[in-house]
Order: sequence, then structure tokens, then C-alpha cells
Amino acid sequence: MANRLAAATSPYLLQHAENPVDWREWGEEAFAEARRRDVPVLLSVGYAACHWCHVMAHESFEDPATAAEMNAGFVSVKVDREERPDVDAAYMAAVTALTGQGGWPMTVFLAPDGRPFHAGTYYPPVPVQGMPAFRQVLAAVTRAWTSQRDDVEDAGRRIAAALSERSGGLPRGAVAGPDELSAAVRQLAEEEDTTSGGFGGAPKFPPSMVGELLLRHAATDAATAPLARDLAGRTLAAMARSGMYDQVAGGFARYAVDAGWVVPHFEKMLYDNALLARVYLHWWRLTGEPTGRRVAEETCDWLVAALGTAEGGFASSLDADTPAPDGHGVEGATYVWTPEQLREVLGEEEGRWAAGLLGVGEEGTFEHGASTLQLLEDPWAQPATAVRWAAARERLRAARARRPQPGRDDKVVAAWNGLAVAALAEVGALCERPDLVRAARRCAELLVTVHRDAAGHLLRVSRDGVAGTPAGTLEDHGNVAEGLLALHAVTGGARWAAAAGEVLEDVLTRFGAEDGAGLHDTASDAVDAQLAVLGRPADPTDGATPSGASAAAGALLTWAALTGSTRHRAAAEAALGSTGALAGAAPRFAGWGLAVAQAAAAGPVEVAVVGPADDPATRALHLTALAGTSPGLVVALGEPGAATGPGGGVPLLAERGLVGGRPAAYVCRGFVCEVPVTAAPALAAAVAAGGPAETRAGSQAEEPPERAASDTPV
Repeated sequence: MANRLAAATSPYLLQHAENPVDWREWGEEAFAEARRRDVPVLLSVGYAACHWCHVMAHESFEDPATAAEMNAGFVSVKVDREERPDVDAAYMAAVTALTGQGGWPMTVFLAPDGRPFHAGTYYPPVPVQGMPAFRQVLAAVTRAWTSQRDDVEDAGRRIAAALSERSGGLPRGAVAGPDELSAAVRQLAEEEDTTSGGFGGAPKFPPSMVGELLLRHAATDAATAPLARDLAGRTLAAMARSGMYDQVAGGFARYAVDAGWVVPHFEKMLYDNALLARVYLHWWRLTGEPTGRRVAEETCDWLVAALGTAEGGFASSLDADTPAPDGHGVEGATYVWTPEQLREVLGEEEGRWAAGLLGVGEEGTFEHGASTLQLLEDPWAQPATAVRWAAARERLRAARARRPQPGRDDKVVAAWNGLAVAALAEVGALCERPDLVRAARRCAELLVTVHRDAAGHLLRVSRDGVAGTPAGTLEDHGNVAEGLLALHAVTGGARWAAAAGEVLEDVLTRFGAEDGAGLHDTASDAVDAQLAVLGRPADPTDGATPSGASAAAGALLTWAALTGSTRHRAAAEAALGSTGALAGAAPRFAGWGLAVAQAAAAGPVEVAVVGPADDPATRALHLTALAGTSPGLVVALGEPGAATGPGGGVPLLAERGLVGGRPAAYVCRGFVCEVPVTAAPALAAAVAAGGPAETRAGSQAEEPPERAASDTPV
């Protein structure tokens, strides 16, 4: 039997390369084989960090008897949902429509034309609590296919028609305005878990995009600003001291299995950490809360250390499981501690102190008497405890590094790396960390060079510096453009703005609806024939990451502010057409879209900083502009004449010069500018939407960042 997954770029597919199942990758060849053999396609979708995907693989896909049934009766196709989000989204819609719920691993049975007729998620090897065994499902599907073909194919046609109708039209409506945004904040306040922070019950996910909405709203709306600021602050503070945050090495797990944030699902995802690093930075930027800066820096440091690749990109995730001697994974084994283990590493006295600080008791909070680590008090509140905790933390980190480590999915996903570029660039600039800005540059370089096909279009994945074949989705284009524009704002590099413009031109020409009503999730020239029968997707809701429409809208809005392009502004507003309805119906699932709508309502404010790159006054103005809290603030940096000199630049800088021979900042809305300023304090007042006194009063704020402007990376 051929090993058809051996050359895959996906580590998830490579995990299955030695299965006795005759797996194939998604593509026309697999469906042609199903037509030739006149058998169904068995589609299995998962991802490398998925615990239950590993469980089903060990129980069923590694079992020779089960594999023999799959090989005899089906063409089996394995898909990495992170590599092919279009395939995942299309068939997840079928799973949820047929079963009322979804999840991974996803198991779908298809006719050879791609139409689904039966679907589910995880199936056990033996019947459990009313759930049939996987081999029972295989036998039942085979019987139906051979003896009730007309009924099966009719069901597939009806399911496909319903899914196509559901996805056929792009959402239309009004962009959420100030009233809708204020109402969304009030609704979020009603949904808050007032005991533990966050929203809803178990499982509880980190609301990074909702946090961004709340912080932007807190900077603009006087009536609901305190509500939004405090709501964001309580949630961010709770997560920072929780078991979901890695108190030893930094970085957040995917979600908590309980409402109190005590026990995480231990997988760590690039996208979560990139989004959270940015929102924690913005919390500090708005309020001066030191926890925000600390967590932002620690998360970026973890991201670079744990997920950085040799080529400059960032791997997708760390697994939830730690390998065990029997070859199976043990969830969380790398991360949890017992009191005895703490004492072994730290000594009796320090071990007892750390156990009290971190909530590690004899009964444990996880399994087998072990505990996740939580901060039950703030060790940074006093200098002595801060030093004590730093020393203990370093020893715990070194001890934990000697344990078996979780596996890493080292494919580079364009969308998530775009989010990482934005986070690293902003945290690096505002926290005076040139090393993080350099990491953002290296990643951006990989995206604009390796992640391109022969026509120059964006590709979704790469591994070991070699691009895969899946086309970039709208999510990829929006987030890559967002990252490039953030890097341009931090460095003033014209090439990053130019690259973002190219990506966004592709958005307008390849993802737009024919009537200009909005944006599809897949490009017009990248829809597989098998997926076409299910309709061209356009989901406006934000999930674990910003939706394609939300991501693209944010980048389009920024580009319009930099260039004055009414075409890009109109496209951004069309992509936000569902936010007016979502603000009232489901704001928790539209955080990024509503945050972009908040920026649209604010203008956004545009700041052009003009001056010699090596002049400390230029650096002071630039960093002060980046520290502004006005929603969606857009910053351009350049020397006099940068917009028309060699290599070009952005129109926002055009005809902006020095003032009295001194570097100057021009604060504008719609390219209509106020009188330029040459002093950082005056600029700070202009770019803080609520005014610096209001937004930072009563906080532990440091002086504005221009205090150390000479060290700022430009």
C-alpha cells in the first residue's frame, strides 16, 4: 500500500502517514478514485494539537481490522483543518446541521461528487453511552451505500442544496454605529461571569477580540467607557493569574475546561497568543496597568522561544499531550505539579511558599493529585516577593525543561503569522524591545517571499521554508495585511506598506462579490469543484480568530486611511455590513468586527510623523503616536519627501514637511489635518481619544513612552 501522506506539508497528516489506512490528501485524484471504485469518500478532519484526534487515531486508524474495513469500502481522505479551513468550514456546516453540534475529529461520508450524506465527530472503538462504535458506523454506511443508493444520493443532494442556499448570499446590513456599539458593551456586561471573569460557563475561551472591542470603546464613549474598561480589565486580570496562563514560561492555553479558569485544555495555539499579546499591550497602553505590559512581553517571549522556526516564521501550535513511553500522549504532563515536586526543585521552605502562592495542594486541581499553577496573590506587589518569585520561577522553568515536552506543529500558517507580526511589532515598539521588532521583520519577510505562488498570490502554509499548495483564504489576506501595516507603522518601512497594498488589491479583485456587497472567504479562482456544490462560504462571525471579513475590513480601513482610497473604505464598510445586526444579537461572536466598526466610527485618526530617522525628536513623536488610544489609530513615519522619494511611500506623508526645521506630527481625519505639532506632550493629547488625563487617571501609569525614545526601534 502506497504511503500517500509521506510528502505532505502538514505535520498532522504526517502523524498518519504510517497508519494502515490508505489515506489520501484532499484533491480531485481522491474523488476520481471514489468514482472509479464506486465507493463513498470517508473524510476525516482534525489538527495536530487536537487531543481527541489523537485518541481516535490510536483507537481506530492504527487498528489493522478497522483500517481494512476503511480500505475495502471507502476512499479515505485526511485533511488538516488548519491547512484547509475551506474544507473544514464547508463540512462542519454539514455536521452541525445533521447532528446539532460539531467538533474535531470530524468524520463525514461523501458521495464521489463531494455531497455529504452522513456525518459525525469522534467515534469510539466500542459503543459508549448511546454512541455507536466506529466500525458499526462503517458497516451501516456501507450497507446504505450498496442497498439504498437512491436514498443516500437523494439525502446528499438535499443536504448540499440546503448548505448552498445558506451560504449563497453575503450578509448585508448596516455597519454598527455608536449606539449599536454601546448596546453591545452593555449586553456583554450582562453576560459577564462576575465570579471568575470572562463570559459564559465551561468550557471558557479567552475573549481576545471582545477585549479589543472593549478597550477601543473605553477610549471613545464617555457614557459607557468605565463599564467597558472595567469589564475588559476584570477578564484580562483573571486570565493572567489563572491556570490557563503558563505561570512558569508564559503563553496561554487554548481554553479552560472549567468556568474558573483553573484547568486548561493544554494545547497552545499561535493565534491565541498573538491576539492576546496585543490586547494585553493595549490594556496597558490605555490604563497603565503593569500586568498588561508584563503579560504582553512574556507572551511574545514565549512565542519567539517556543514557536519560532529557523526560517523566521512561527509554528502553529504545541500539542495538548506530552508523549509517554507507551507511545500514547498524556494530557498536561509537562505543566502540572505536586507539592512534593515543588519542594524537590525549590527546597522545603521555598517549595512550601511557592505551593501557597500557586495554589498547589495535596488534593490537586487536575489529575492524580497534581495541580495547574495559578497566582493566588500578586508577587510583584512587593519588591521582595517579586525577586523571590523570579528566582523560583527560573528554577521551575529549568526543571520543567527536563521533562518530556509536547509535540509541535511546525507548519507556518499565513493568517496566524500575520497576527504574530502585528503583536510583535507593537509590543516591541511600545515596550522598547527591538528584538521583538526584528522577529516581526523576519516573519514578514517570510510571508512576502515564500508564501507566494507563481502569479504572486498569497499561499496559506509553508514548512521548512517551502510553501504548500493550499491557496490563501480571506482570513490569510486580511491578517497578513494587518501585520504588514502594523510593521509599517512601527518601522516606517515603505516595502511593508507596498506589500500590504498588493495583498489588499487581491482581496478586492478575487474575493469580492459581483455586486460589491461584501467578501467571500475563498477566492473566485480557488474554489474546488467538490466544495462548489456546497456554495461559496462567507461567514461574518468571529470564532477562534477574526473572520475573514473582519480581518480584511480592519486592514482595508487602515489602508484607506493611509492612502485616501475611497474604494478601500467602501470595501471595508461592505465587509462590516453584518456588524449592526451582530452587535445586538451576538456581540461575543463579533468582537473583531465590532472593534473595526469602532475604528470606522472614530475616523480613524491618522498621524503622519515627519523627520530624520536618527533625530531623537522624530523618535519621540513617533512613539507617542504609537501610544495613542484612539480606536484604529493609523501612523505613518517618514523623512521629508518620503512619499515621493525612491521606493515610494504612502500618500498620508505627501506634502508633509518639517516645521521650523523641526520634526513634526500631523494629526488628521480623512486627510484633513490639524495644525502640526512638534512636541510629544501636545501630540499625546491629540491621539488619546478620551484625553490622557481621563484614560490614565488613577492608574499606575508610567510616563508617556517618549521618556526613552532614543532606544525606540525605527
